[in-house]
Amino acid sequence: MACSKEVHTNRSRNRFRLCSLESQAQYFPNQESSLREFQAHGQTISAYLAVPEHGSGPGVVVLHAWWDLTDVFKHVCDRLARAGFIALAPDLYHGKTTASVEQAQALGEALDQDVPRWRGDITAAMQIVRQQAASNQADGRGRLTIVGFSLRGACALDMSVNLAEEIAAVVTFYDFYPGLDYSRAQAAYLCYFAQEDQFVPAEPVAQMEQQLRATGKAATIYTYPGTRHWFAEENRPEYDAEATHLAWERTIAFLHKQLD
Repeated sequence: MACSKEVHTNRSRNRFRLCSLESQAQYFPNQESSLREFQAHGQTISAYLAVPEHGSGPGVVVLHAWWDLTDVFKHVCDRLARAGFIALAPDLYHGKTTASVEQAQALGEALDQDVPRWRGDITAAMQIVRQQAASNQADGRGRLTIVGFSLRGACALDMSVNLAEEIAAVVTFYDFYPGLDYSRAQAAYLCYFAQEDQFVPAEPVAQMEQQLRATGKAATIYTYPGTRHWFAEENRPEYDAEATHLAWERTIAFLHKQLD
């Protein structure tokens, strides 16, 4: 178990350079990227798919935060495609959108209560990615990564336990799920937290870390000083370009290590 506390230096000097890098990286989608409907797992889902220029690569499923499938999470898929991964973000709200915290909370809580629905949507997304990814095995059960933001980080953690044989790695941004039986999981974990997060108390995060350590899982946890919830979402006032840049450097390296 690795646990790291990051200290950012030269923030004011580097912020403009990093903001420029972030904007350049995120607003040029791959020409193979698109939002469309897919048939999988006995259902139809709407999802955003981004494919590398060479057309193949390991598979990643991206789970959007409680806002809905906004451009932020489409850009995440584009970023992953540029790094060589096939990335797909399912629309977990089935077309519903909001920019209101209150409405987003209501949508998120309603989805949380419908566990068969979101597990089914994520399973379908995994099937779609697997059909296109270079990680296919002879039995069609190539192992994938799930990247989850905010409330959907818990969904990623849940799936790593309930579909353990299919998930090689999990990346979460500012969410936790203590109490899962992580002994069943086969994934490696990379978890990011904000130091000043009004939604994520320190105590349950520490409990989850202890559970991962107790079950011998490969887990790396970073807490970014001075950041708040949603720090990795560029359309939010909490956005921190420097922390996001560092998190994505670590994420891409982690995914290549786990999936290549």
